[in-house]
Amino acid sequence: MYEGKKVELKSALSCPNCGHKKEELMPTDACQYFYECEKCKTILKPLEGDCCVYCSYGSIKCPPIQAEKSCC
Repeated sequence: MYEGKKVELKSALSCPNCGHKKEELMPTDACQYFYECEKCKTILKPLEGDCCVYCSYGSIKCPPIQAEKSCC
């Protein structure tokens, strides 16, 4: 799907409210706009200027951004 670039598909999301971290598999065909922290139940949304929760709170940006393509 993303030729020429090594794209990581797992990213550790960190909750800014409680600090809980969980590794998740990122979707390659859509942006993820919401994520619920399994510990404190806070609903994470992308920060202004970011396309998805992985770009805002993940250890690795989403696949389209890693491949230097436009996202969602």
